[in-house]
Parts: sequence; structure tokens; C-alpha cells
Amino acid sequence: MGFCDELRAAWASTWDAAVGHRFVDELWAGTVDDAVLARYLVQDLQFLDAFVALLGAAVASADRPGPRLVLARQLGLVAGDEDDYFSRALDRLGVPAARRRDPELLPPTRGFLALMDEARRSADHAEILTVLLVAEWLYADWAARDAALPADPLHAEWIELHRGEAFTAWVAFLRDEVDRVAAGGADQQRMAEVFGRAVTLELAFFDAAYG
Repeated sequence: MGFCDELRAAWASTWDAAVGHRFVDELWAGTVDDAVLARYLVQDLQFLDAFVALLGAAVASADRPGPRLVLARQLGLVAGDEDDYFSRALDRLGVPAARRRDPELLPPTRGFLALMDEARRSADHAEILTVLLVAEWLYADWAARDAALPADPLHAEWIELHRGEAFTAWVAFLRDEVDRVAAGGADQQRMAEVFGRAVTLELAFFDAAYG
């Protein structure tokens, strides 16, 4: 069992509650209420700039050229298709521009933004990777259900953005990198603390979509 698997096992109940959350069930069924989806996406949009900055920090702190290039390529992807999805989705859901730019941040949103900022400012590659790992691996997990995609294109596309060959390869890279740096002398206790915080916030974020 690698270090990533140990971390996930240690937080299995919280992880499973997030992956099997009501929001995920309704997303797959195509029954998420528009108001819930709008609240969720508006809050999720607030992570984009911080996530771009965190990926940039991962690029800068990487200790090998190969991983640095993988991280840099992912940075370009995040600034492209996913941002376009938010614009199209929130247009269809009728969310005004002011609400997109400056919403009231819900507690889990504030918490995850703080976690990402702490990791970025630490310039610690292991800590940065751990935050990225939870954010991407947990989503890849819930998006990997063996089920038909929902008919609603907004629901289906959000699922598709978090699965498929390219996204699966990206998550596998993050897992390999976390295992590598953990084995190479990184502060595993700190990585475990960050992993637990991130998983707990992911579950709370899904809860918050329902007000």
C-alpha cells in the first residue's frame, strides 16, 4: 500500500461520504435543482484563481524536470476548458455577473481557499501536491461511476470534466508524485494533516450546496 492509499484509508468514512453524497447522486441522476447547482458552481468558481496559483506553485517547487512539465501542462488546461464551462453553465442558470464575481463565500469555500493559500505560501512541494491530490482524486472517484450520463448537458459535462483518459492519467501522476515525495523524506505527518483537512472540507462543500 502506497502513502496515498494509507491516507485515503485513514479518512475512508469522510471520503466515502463525499463520493456518495446526495449532490453526486443527484448529479448522476440529472435531478440536481438549478438553484443548488448554481450555488455549487458559483462557490466552486471562486477556487479557480487560487487553484491556478497553487498549480503555479507546484510547477515552481517541483524538484524534477519531468514532473514540472506535467504540472505546467495541467495548468494550461485548467485555465481553458473548465473556465469556459463555468461561463456557459452560469449563463444558462441565469446567475448575474455580480454574483459570480463577488458572492458571499460559504464557510467550506473560505476554508478551502485558506488551505490552498497556506500550501502555496509554504512553497513546500509535498504540501502543495497533497492539496492538489485530494481536490482531483476525490472528484475522479465520484466521476468514475459505472452509470449512464445524465441527459442534462450541464450535469453530464461536469462529470466528463472529471473523468476520462487524460484526467485519470493526471490523478495517477499526482498519486505517484505524492508517494514519491513522501518516500523521499517529506514531512508525512504534515501531509496527513493537510489531506484530512482537505477531505473534510470537500464533504462540507457538498453539504453547503443545499444551504
